[in-house]
Amino acid sequence: MQLGTILKADAVKSISSCTSKKRLFHDLGELAETSYGLDAGSVIEALMDREDLGPTGVGQGIALPHARMAGADDVHGLFLRLEKPLNFDAVDRQPVDLVFALIAPENAGVDHLKALALVSRTLRNTTFCAKLRANSDAATLHTILTEVEASQAA
Repeated sequence: MQLGTILKADAVKSISSCTSKKRLFHDLGELAETSYGLDAGSVIEALMDREDLGPTGVGQGIALPHARMAGADDVHGLFLRLEKPLNFDAVDRQPVDLVFALIAPENAGVDHLKALALVSRTLRNTTFCAKLRANSDAATLHTILTEVEASQAA
């Protein structure tokens, strides 16, 4: 599995202002609807239900919200770069500015976990994250995210 297989170019955005975690989930829901045809309300609800189980802010300014939901036909990725970091109740209590969300079918099995592991491994690289933070253009962000496998394979 590669990021390019789960992340469409139009599922990547840079947002200048986001005031709350709830607003962030609404932005992710709207992005999922326009990019993948998923119901925004269902995405928002699924992400919020998962977040109620425990925060998905993994530290170093990164959040990995994820959920399984009916209506999803495959594992889908959504990426937001926040120009103004947001308090996300992350494990290190630092605000979040890089958000990679995953929406998976209810019966995704290990594919959901493989995608989550891939995203987590990728975003653990501080040099890679610095590249993401240095760019606000959505097309450039998508290229950085999807070309990481090619550079690691070389």
